[in-house]
Amino acid sequence: MNRISQIELDDRNLPPPTPEIEQERKVAMFDLLEENSFALPKRDDRALPDGPYHLNLSIREKRLVFDITTEAEEKAAEFHLSLGPFRQVVKDYFQICESYFNAVKTLPPSQIETIDMARRGIHNEGSRVLQERLEGKADIDTDTARRLFTLICVLHFGG
Repeated sequence: MNRISQIELDDRNLPPPTPEIEQERKVAMFDLLEENSFALPKRDDRALPDGPYHLNLSIREKRLVFDITTEAEEKAAEFHLSLGPFRQVVKDYFQICESYFNAVKTLPPSQIETIDMARRGIHNEGSRVLQERLEGKADIDTDTARRLFTLICVLHFGG
């Protein structure tokens, strides 16, 4: 049961997302809940509650916050990550996404494919950074990291 069964983004203080950002969010959340791998590693010989987990993802005081509870609403973990390591890759991701969204409207498929390949490369870099930042805190697979990175981008969009 090493998985996320529910996810919430605390976006109360953020401006409304663009339609494209909202679509990215919906797809990432759907895909994440359909299939993910999320485990809390044993720490200091403390027993951690088993999943599935509920994840509340937010930005507080310029830090990315993972607030994790069990399905019975028992606190499982909370960790805060600096946003610094994400800033450049998120900026690059938004720039390439904007190019991609514009390209879809006007460019031929071969050029769209080139931009999409670059977009996927930056997305992979963001998921790699996330996996590194979560090392020792949570074990996630690459697909889960990619989907969580998308949600981090959504939070960055307004923050």
